[in-house]
Amino acid sequence: MAFRGNIRRDQKREDLVRRNERIRIPKVRVVDDDGEQLGVMATRDALDRAREKGLDLVEVAPNADPPVCKIMDYGKFKYQQQKKLQEAKKKQTVIKIKEVKFRPKTDEHDYQTKLKNIVKFLEGGDRCKVTIFFRGREIVHKDRGLAVLERVVVDTQDLAKVESKPMAEGRTMTMMLAPVKK
Repeated sequence: MAFRGNIRRDQKREDLVRRNERIRIPKVRVVDDDGEQLGVMATRDALDRAREKGLDLVEVAPNADPPVCKIMDYGKFKYQQQKKLQEAKKKQTVIKIKEVKFRPKTDEHDYQTKLKNIVKFLEGGDRCKVTIFFRGREIVHKDRGLAVLERVVVDTQDLAKVESKPMAEGRTMTMMLAPVKK
């Protein structure tokens, strides 16, 4: 394990909050569990007050002068922090990149099926990577592949914008479509 000062790298962030005996500063500003300011006092006195109430003394602002400590139930505080993180995670949207592959000789019915998939992905809020794959001597006819990509752009113009223009790389030609914000 690598050490950085006196904190292990694998230690969780909330374990870095100093509480009770780990607070080694001689004087701290204390806030009661009701939110009432008790003023600056010796750390031992603040710790005794917290113990009388059956609570913990937790350092909430270590960079202040003097550091601010609050008398609170640390387990409950940790639980509330975890709940806040979960709520924030729920509200996040993850944009995925979906890929649809075509060939220069893709028939009309197959094209329509793949186009439906592209539309479904774009309506779902995902970005879509459209790839044309050339096999054998098809690489000579890059214009056919480009025509397929341009047709996809025309068919999805109300749903998507072209994020990256068609680019040929080896035996593939790719283009990125991003959903238009409503």
